[in-house]
Amino acid sequence: MASVAALLAPVAIFGASPTAIAKEAIDPARMVADVKTLASDTFEGRAPGTVGEERTIGYLIARFQDIGLQPAGPNGQWVQNVPLLHTKLQAPKVLSFNGPKGAMPVEVAKDIYLSTVRPDDTARIAGAPVVFVGYGVKAPERGWDDFKDMDLKGKVVVFLINDPDFRAAKGEPAAGKFGDRTMTYYGRWTYKFEEAARQGAIGALIVHDTAGAGYGWNVVTSPGGENYDIVRTQDRLSSLALQGWLSADAATRLFSSAGLDLAKLSTAARRPDFKPVELKGVALDAEIPVNHEEVMSHNVLAQIPGTTRKDEVVMFGAHWDAYGKGAPDAQGRIYRAGANDDGIGIAGIMDIARVMKSEPAPQRTVVFAAWTAEERGLLGSEFYAANPVFPMEKTVANLTIDVLQTAGAANDVTLIGRGQDTLEDDMARFAAAQGRRVTPESLPERGLFYRADHFSFAKRGVPVMLMMGIAGASDLKQGGVKAGQAWIDAYTGQCYHQACDAWSPDWNMDGAVQDVELVRAIGSDLANSARWPQWKTGSEFKATRDKSDAARR
Repeated sequence: MASVAALLAPVAIFGASPTAIAKEAIDPARMVADVKTLASDTFEGRAPGTVGEERTIGYLIARFQDIGLQPAGPNGQWVQNVPLLHTKLQAPKVLSFNGPKGAMPVEVAKDIYLSTVRPDDTARIAGAPVVFVGYGVKAPERGWDDFKDMDLKGKVVVFLINDPDFRAAKGEPAAGKFGDRTMTYYGRWTYKFEEAARQGAIGALIVHDTAGAGYGWNVVTSPGGENYDIVRTQDRLSSLALQGWLSADAATRLFSSAGLDLAKLSTAARRPDFKPVELKGVALDAEIPVNHEEVMSHNVLAQIPGTTRKDEVVMFGAHWDAYGKGAPDAQGRIYRAGANDDGIGIAGIMDIARVMKSEPAPQRTVVFAAWTAEERGLLGSEFYAANPVFPMEKTVANLTIDVLQTAGAANDVTLIGRGQDTLEDDMARFAAAQGRRVTPESLPERGLFYRADHFSFAKRGVPVMLMMGIAGASDLKQGGVKAGQAWIDAYTGQCYHQACDAWSPDWNMDGAVQDVELVRAIGSDLANSARWPQWKTGSEFKATRDKSDAARR
């Protein structure tokens, strides 16, 4: 196997600025040291609003200071305050569906998973009718509306996951309407809950499907009834008393209790003339105590100020939060410490900062962001994007690292969100300089483009790039694609959001270092140029960026 040093030997890159070729190399030992520290029990799983957060924030600031960076938060601070609502459901006093065939009790974590983003002492739903809304998509620009003006106020809506064309065969009305197998935002669980609230529903449940969701039931249940949201005024609270998921088996039984066939209705939902179907006589009763508190969490922001174009910003980002404390696993580990998700991303941007600080100051300002509450719905990056320190129209690009493969050097790099913006062309150019090729994500139906902190910036029109090791099987130098897929299967099937997402001496950092160096080179090139990446024709984010063109002239 080639050494890390050999993989990162300086090479000539056509069109790159001189500073894109670093004198310093990304150092796997430094990255491992950061990961081991952040994933240690001392940091208690890095949950927002906990002692683990306090220790994490202190560590991140100290690291940025040691590197020689300057604070980039509001008013010259290292942090941006992010007020969060933290909720956790307790054991239900009442939880069952009641219908023509009597009560259908459901077991939390086995049949149903629930949480809330409301600051209520009790999450209460009393006899609310249950309505199946298909994929729950309202997309007039695509000629699709699953709701057909049905009044859903005070009702519980049940959704299918992903887009209407996810399972559509060629020739079906839905085929190709939503990018075929490439998930759009309409397919994401976050959209489903947002739309349910816009419709005035009191509850929202998504039928779990591993293929459609992109992850198993174990991932759905991993938060253990906890949820977070940005603190909102009373008039902006979600209408949803409860939101969550039904297992496929429980959903099938529920529909059967109303004399309905879920499989047949799922097929019907792939037609634009689909109308919501009420589960006649079926209602949900729930009374669940809620522990809730407002906590002040924090984004950590550091910078290398630019010289000649300092009002233009290139941003590197990763999230510092993980899942905190949970039930003991087979080895007795209680902290879900997120060594790879996303301790390794934080370690990556730290070492990018170290390398860039060792070079002459860039023309543009470079910001390094460590976000809170990514695992709770991208809340830290969303709060920043809604309250930016640096204007969105002058933010050149957001480059995000969120999970890297630790199985060794690869012959390729995975592109997420093909056809979105010109940063994919930069990726191809710099990857070629590493002797690698670009491979599109293998499962675009998982919607990874909408599942990391860069998305908060994409929505505001900022061109983005996501480096994520679970987006496709790497073609590893040792073992090829088969070995790359084996790593993904082991990580996502066993350790994703679990206590076993821990540092291991078995990690091979060569591939991770390749990816971090690639992100660094692209960012450094942008930071030392007057170039503005562009959204490509057909991207849903192009129109937003175009509105601020004048600010970049």
